[in-house]
Order: sequence, then structure tokens, then C-alpha cells
Amino acid sequence: MNEQDKIYIAGHRGMVGSAIKRRLEQDGFKNLIYKTSQDLDLRDQAAVHEFFETERPVYVFLAAAKVGGILANDTYRADFLYDNLMIESNVIRTAFQQKTKKLLFLGSSCIYPKMAPQPLKEEYLLTGLLEPTNEPYAIAKIAGIKLCDAFRAQYGCNFISAMPTNLYGSNDNYDLKNSHVLPAMIRKFHEAKIKQEPFVTIWGTGEPKREFLHVDDLAEACVFLMKNYDDPGLVNVGTGVDLSILELAELIAQIVGYTGGIKKDLTKPDGTPRKLMDVSKLKSMGWQAKIRLEEGIRMVYNEFKNSGMVASEG
Repeated sequence: MNEQDKIYIAGHRGMVGSAIKRRLEQDGFKNLIYKTSQDLDLRDQAAVHEFFETERPVYVFLAAAKVGGILANDTYRADFLYDNLMIESNVIRTAFQQKTKKLLFLGSSCIYPKMAPQPLKEEYLLTGLLEPTNEPYAIAKIAGIKLCDAFRAQYGCNFISAMPTNLYGSNDNYDLKNSHVLPAMIRKFHEAKIKQEPFVTIWGTGEPKREFLHVDDLAEACVFLMKNYDDPGLVNVGTGVDLSILELAELIAQIVGYTGGIKKDLTKPDGTPRKLMDVSKLKSMGWQAKIRLEEGIRMVYNEFKNSGMVASEG
């Protein structure tokens, strides 16, 4: 990629897409194009074709997707499967038709079987049953990977796929009903501190282990892959380091300055015991995550406090 190449970021207002946009701007790329979902419905094949025919992007970062937490995934199963299949099918096929030089498709670690060995290696894809609650979303993402590989095999398209681990960072969702565990904990501990509550409750035993990647690290990895990776298959993007949910809660409490207790609600499920990415493939190419978890949480907590989402101290 050079600085004048026309680059399309699909999903530029989401957490991942906005981070890719910031990274490219920081690196001096000046010819970025994007449309809101109101201006361009990526589920509409004719609209996507017209957009590509008019703009003719040289590179495409496909970060657009219908996303949500466990409850949303399980409740709106048809929407998650249909919408994501349509988005990726339209963008990938039209990128081929309009001779896009390279496309990067972004998936999720939920593509791996629920009981896959740890850490998760790229070759574990399609070796077992998926987690039932987010199966529709996972199947759509697996289809996207296979679609990129199929266009590569049949037509020689340079379409690649990256699978990030659990993400956090700017533009995250802090709604307690449907946010992921890290931003939800930041909000819960912050509000408990303001209200001087004696304890904060976490789900389950606190023993399951999770890996977290700052979205700015993911954006850097995506640009790195766009410049350096040209092979079929997928690439895991993560830190290769995890911690227990209880350890995460204790770390967030320390950063927030909450001095009360942590209570475990053993009536709530633990979920998958562990979801750790094997990142040796990406590391062997010369890239690894830079933002340590404690540093990253401090960054996002400061952003959260300044966002106006909750009352501040005093």
C-alpha cells in the first residue's frame, strides 16, 4: 500500500473499523473512503456494486458486521446469520468483480470449536462443534474465510482473513445488558465506587480464563497483514496471554480505585473454561501486540470517565 492508494474501510464507525481508520490516518494514508450503514446498506447487492463501480477501491478492510453479546446472538439467530452472510458475500464478490487488489476479512475467535485444544491454532477450524449460543455468527464468519479462500483458489484474488481474540478499546460498548465482560466490569466497578457499594458481583466462579487485545493493536496488525501477508487461510491476532475472570476483576478494581469486595454469583454460568489464541503464526512474521493489559485498561478507563456516560465523582 502507498499513501495515495484508495482504501475502503467497511464498518468505519465500529470499534474495529474506527481503529483501522485512525491507524491508517496516523500512518499517512490520505485516500480513505467509507460510508455509514444509512448511506450504504452492505446487505444490498446492487448498492454495493454501484459503490464499488463508482469508487473502485484498491484495498478493502472488511470490518463491517452485525455484532452483539450472547443474548443477542442467541435471540436473533436468523438476523445474525443472514445479515453477516449478505454483508461479506456482497463485499467480497464485488471486490473480485471490480478487481480490488487486496481485501482483508475480519472474523472472530468464536469460529473455533467449543472444546478445541488450547491454545487455539489456525488449523483447529472445523474440527468440532461450535458454541451453540453464537453458532449463527460463527458460521457466517467461517463462510467469510472460506469465501476469501475460494475466490483466491478459483480466480487468484489476494483476499486474506484475520481472527482477533476478545477486543476492548475506544468506541467500546458499555451497556450492561449487552456489552462484553471487560467494558461491563469497568462500568460496574466505576459505578460501585461512586455509589460506595460494599461489593461488586461477578458471574460464576471467576475461574474461566480469557485473553484481551486492545483494538489499536488489532488495527496495527491489520495494516501489517495487508502489507505483508498474501497466503490462504486465516491468521490469529491476539496477545497469547490470558488471565482468569477473577484476576481481571481484581485488576479493574485496582485501576478504578474501588476498595470494596468482589462477590461470585455461583448461580450464573462460567461459559467456556478457556479461549486462548495461538499467535505463533503472526509472531513468526514479525508482529506482536504492544499494549499491556493494565496499560490498555487505564487508557480505556480514562476515556470512559471522560465520555459523559456516567456521573463523575463528586
